[in-house]
Order: sequence, then C-alpha cells, then structure tokens
Amino acid sequence: MKVLILFAHPAFHKSHTNKILIKGLAEMEGVTFHDLYEKYPDFDIDVEHEQGLMEQHDCIVFHHPFFWYSTPAILKEYQDLVLEHGWAYGSKGIALKDKLFFNVVTTGGPRQGYNKGSFHNHTILELLAPIRQSANLCKMKNIPPFIVHGTHALEKEKVENYRKQYFEILELIVSDKFDVAKAETIDYLNDYLKLED
Repeated sequence: MKVLILFAHPAFHKSHTNKILIKGLAEMEGVTFHDLYEKYPDFDIDVEHEQGLMEQHDCIVFHHPFFWYSTPAILKEYQDLVLEHGWAYGSKGIALKDKLFFNVVTTGGPRQGYNKGSFHNHTILELLAPIRQSANLCKMKNIPPFIVHGTHALEKEKVENYRKQYFEILELIVSDKFDVAKAETIDYLNDYLKLED
C-alpha cells in the first residue's frame, strides 16, 4: 500500500516534537511526505495535482498540531478545494472510496485533559468528528488517530519513542499487514502495537 502524509505546521521552525516525528518520513519506502505549507506558502493549492496525488495512494494521513481543536488553516483550505463534489463525494464521487484515513495530531494538553468533565470536556475522537465524518462522506475507512500529548514538556527520548511507534504503524500499512478490524477496537492508534504483542 502507498501512504500519503499531508503535513501542515504553520510554525514548523518553532516545532520541537514534529521536527523529530517527521525525521526520515520522506525516505520511507511506500510513503509520500507532502508539506502543504512548504508547497503552498500563498495557499494557492493546485487542486488537480492534489487530486492526482490522493488517487495514487491507498492511505491518506492528516499530520498536524491541534489548532483550536482542529487543523491548521491550510488543511481546511485543502479540504474545501480538493475534496470536490463529484470527485470525492456525491453519487459519482468515488475517487477516495475504501482508502484508509487517519490523523496524526500533536497537542500540548495531556491525555487526561481530553475527557468529559476534564479541562477540554471532550475526547480527541469527539473533537476530530467533523474531519472523520468528512472522510466517511468520501467513503474512506477511518482508523483511530495517532496522538502525541503534552508536547510542551516532552523529553526528546519520549518523542523518539512516539516516532518509532508511528514508523512501525506506517510500515505495517505499507506492507499490507495492518488489521483495520483490530484498529477499530481502540481509540488511539498509539495502542495498536500493544494488540500485536
């Protein structure tokens, strides 16, 4: 399988966690690493090119920091322009049908803060619902998000561990050894590797 990672970080030069997480992604076999802010600094997205890229891949990943419980602006612009009616959704929109989809999200808040009655009062899955439903509308197969919590205080060693998990999951997807049914039993893709033990 081929994986397309749509990476969006408007302040990448300030990033600590994502700089480590993405290191080596561009060299991974079967993975296309696509930095949207680098490619489109003026937000002038080439819709035909992006649709072609999505068609060439079997798994689409939105990799981004959590901005106001959503994506950075360019990923919203990407969805608005690229996921056209009649191509991505609608009765004739089947270009993305059966492709895997998931988010890779970095957030400063700890995991326990994303629960009913806690600081954010919602789970990550609840907050990602509009994006995941958009993938559903495009007839894609949602798998759980891969989340890196507490980024402001994470030591390099812990970030490296997250990176290792992320790469292992991508390798399973690329080699077509990823079990979607198994993944549907968990909330965070981070926990998938524990199911493999």
